[in-house]
Formats: sequence, structure tokens, C-alpha cells
Amino acid sequence: MFDPAQLAALSAVLRTGSFERAAQMLHVTQSAISQRVRQLEEQVGTSLVIRSQPCRATDAGDRLFRHAEEVRLLEQGARRDLGLGSKNEAESDGWPTLRLAVNADSLATWFVPAMARVDSVLFDLVIDDQDHSAEWLRRGDVRAAISGSAKPVQGCDCRPLGALRYLATASPAFVDHWFGADGVAPRQIARAPVITFNAKDRLQTRWAEQVLNVSATGPSHWLPSSHAFVDAACAGLGWGMNPEPLAAAALADGRLRELIAGQPLDVPLYWHVSRSVAGALKPLTDAVVRAAGAVLHPIA
Repeated sequence: MFDPAQLAALSAVLRTGSFERAAQMLHVTQSAISQRVRQLEEQVGTSLVIRSQPCRATDAGDRLFRHAEEVRLLEQGARRDLGLGSKNEAESDGWPTLRLAVNADSLATWFVPAMARVDSVLFDLVIDDQDHSAEWLRRGDVRAAISGSAKPVQGCDCRPLGALRYLATASPAFVDHWFGADGVAPRQIARAPVITFNAKDRLQTRWAEQVLNVSATGPSHWLPSSHAFVDAACAGLGWGMNPEPLAAAALADGRLRELIAGQPLDVPLYWHVSRSVAGALKPLTDAVVRAAGAVLHPIA
């Protein structure tokens, strides 16, 4: 068994990045924090914290940190189920930290309202493409994830959320210049500049394959920001697949135009959650399903 005070000290050091701030968080002396972490390291027989600026976890420290946060989360869920409330409900320092993998466009369009509906939890979000976020769950680095895969990760439950609709959009001037009277065709799409989020982003290619039966797209701008993606398209840098909720205003006022009207790309999204904490995360799961239902389209 690990000493709860020692686990709390380790968590505080890794959450704040320093022994001094950890002491302030837990309202004890810095020497007490150092002693508790040292005793924990002696118990496990290895270093848990890299004493740098900021402090970082070793592999063993990261594993123990995730264990400590999971224990806090399960304790909070048990107290809620027993009608006891949270003993730390007025003290954010005592809230468990929940690490999740979320794709950037979900975060920009609908996921924040889900977070806001959950009390007494601190969020630590890992941003990754929906086609790769499940890997974080497989490695045990997160407790839940938004994924594009309908296949449950081993040890996890999976439920469909809906499809995030993307539209191939660009500024009217860009459309006129690059596609002109001939319209959007394979030859033009292979020449026109495109906007790509990062190396994992295949949305533009998938749209070209689905609509034009070609996989070749033009030279790319690399722009890893959901909101800047829309701004770049409005500014005429290139064409790209923008989430319908983010592009709606620009389409309505004429700053953006669909390359081919009525040809969206729907990306199904699924909520994967580790069974070990599924009960404790039920309030978050309920909030995620509700928030997704307000924005996403039914999965075909």
C-alpha cells in the first residue's frame, strides 16, 4: 500500500512543476513535500521525479502519478454514489486530474461545454487526430478519448457520439482564381494550394477521393489551429476542410464558399472510456453525449 500523503505530494509536485508550489498547494512545508517524495522513492526503489525546472516525472513517477489520480477519481465517484458529496468540493487543490485525448476540432466546436458540466475535476487534455487518439488509451496514458474508431480499445467501453461535418471551403476570390469557369476538377485540385492541420490530417485527401475520385492535392500550408484554419481560408491562403460549426458564420456572410455545394465529409466520432473508471466518469460521459448531440450529425 502507498501512503496517501506521499502520493498527494508526488501528484502536487508533478502538477505544479516544483516542490515549492506543491507545498503551497497542500499547505505544508517544502521540506515535508521533499521528505514524502523521498520516502515514496525509497519504497519503490527508484527515482520518481526529475528535479529540473520544471520538475518532470520519470517513467516510474508518471505511472505512479496516474495511479494516484485514478485513486482520487474513484474515491470521488464512491462518495458521490453514497450521497456524501466531495470532501474537497470547495477546494480545487483536492480535485483529481483527468487526462483525456481529444481531437482539436471537437475541442473547438463542442467539447468545452461538456467539460463545463462536470464539477470537481481538473482536465489535462492531450490533443491528437481522431484517427490516432485511441493509441493514448492503448498505452494507458489517458482514461478516455474521442476517437474516429468504432472498435473498442481493449479494456474500454465505446459508444457512438455522432459525426462532425466538414465542408471543403475557400474564399470566393480563391475559388474564382484557381477553379474559374471550369469548376473544381481533378486537374485543378492537384494544383491549388491546400491548408493542412498537420502530417496526420487526411481530411482534404479523403474529400478529394470521395468527391473527385483522386488522391492528389496541391502544395500545402501547414496550420495546426482550428480557428486559424478558418481564418486562413477566409484570407485566401488555400482551401481546406473546415468543421461546419466553425465555418457557418463565414459561409453565411460570404467570406467562405463551398468548393462543391452539397458535398460534405462526415467524420464519425466515438467516446472510449477505460472500464476501470467508467463508473466514476459517468457524469463526464453523460455530459459528452449531451454536448455532442447538440452539434454532431447522426452517424450514417
